[in-house]
Amino acid sequence: LEGTRGLCDSRRACSPADGPLPPPSSCRLEEVPLEVLRQRESKWLDMLNNWDKWMAKKHKKIRLRCQKGIPPSLRGRAWQYLSGSKVKLEQNIGKFDELDLLPGDPKWLDVIERDLHRQFPFHEMFVSRGGHGQQDLFRVLKAYTLYRPEEGYCQAQAPIAAVLLMHMPAEQAFWCLVQICEKYLPGYYSEKLEAIQLDGQILFSLLHKVSPVAYKHLSKQKIDPILYMTEWFMCAFSRTLPWSSVLRVWDMFFCEGVKIIFRVGLVLLKHTLGSSDKLKSCQGQYETMERLRALSPKIMQETFLVQEVIELPVTERQIEREHLIQLKKWRETHGELQCKSPPRLHGAKAISEAEPPTRKALEPVPSIIVPPGPAPVPKARKSKEKSREKGPASPANGPGAEGNGAPSLARELLHPQVSPHHQSKESLSSRESEDTYL
Repeated sequence: LEGTRGLCDSRRACSPADGPLPPPSSCRLEEVPLEVLRQRESKWLDMLNNWDKWMAKKHKKIRLRCQKGIPPSLRGRAWQYLSGSKVKLEQNIGKFDELDLLPGDPKWLDVIERDLHRQFPFHEMFVSRGGHGQQDLFRVLKAYTLYRPEEGYCQAQAPIAAVLLMHMPAEQAFWCLVQICEKYLPGYYSEKLEAIQLDGQILFSLLHKVSPVAYKHLSKQKIDPILYMTEWFMCAFSRTLPWSSVLRVWDMFFCEGVKIIFRVGLVLLKHTLGSSDKLKSCQGQYETMERLRALSPKIMQETFLVQEVIELPVTERQIEREHLIQLKKWRETHGELQCKSPPRLHGAKAISEAEPPTRKALEPVPSIIVPPGPAPVPKARKSKEKSREKGPASPANGPGAEGNGAPSLARELLHPQVSPHHQSKESLSSRESEDTYL
């Protein structure tokens, strides 16, 4: 397990000799009629421009639209809104530039440099050594080691960051990576990999309910979940699935959280080892592992996989209940967890509720700023007071009586009361029009 954190060195499927999956530019995406695509873009633009309202009142609709697939032209922007990284960036203006200017820890910089050419080497962004894609990837990963020095760098973060950079600029990709590491998959990239080991046991326990045949076979062969699910989960399937399937899985992952990763893993195991016919060619441990490394293209196909994932009845509640069970077992055998990670949040709704966007209420600003001192009395009021001074003074009827006339009027002029109904309810996310990052 010591070498598992060096994922690209320890797993054959990640070795630079084999290279990753075919480049994204060459993978055929599911054909969506142009008219349907334009309709989806229009709907997503409306959601993004009124994001807080949709998230508060129509989250189920957002989830359904993520399951259908986010339009490619808006995917990067949508991922930022779903993950909460847009709010995070606005709360930390200039932080990425500050980290970018720092030199960084040499022990991490050397490892990052060695990994740059391994990430989608045939994609136009990363094809050339020292090209803008590899430079941005280096900047994002280096910035994270400075932002979280206690975690440093884990090789599984590189493909995650590379996928993000294909959809957004470096600064936005950095904050999206931060949200994935801290909110979606906390503890996954820590030194001891305790969180990923716990999730491996959770996956195995859930498999018992989803596919008893596959569960029994893996138990019989004594194959620990860490041997086959580490790369799946830590890279969010970015190095396992065809590109079109990766994008659809990530759309749902950003919306619904880690349960999507569990569901994908369970679907792959069920359709690879879930029947006696499939197990005929997997009699031993070696054959089983080879089968899990070379998954059938049919079960990874976009339409089939997405539908299976949507229909699989695995919920956040089941995952959290199983997490408590496995955590108790861990403490009995290993003691307390060394990595104190924050609790993970299950998707966009949980993140938005945990970290609501900060807003400053609009306050009325007077057009004339009066220096401190006695409030000035309007001229018209002064003339009326003089005329009344000539006649009988009546405290009850005199509008110029102290504490009842000019001072209160001046206060109203200088500090008008604004009705709550007239205050702006505009969404934080809709205050500016953004260009789509293609």
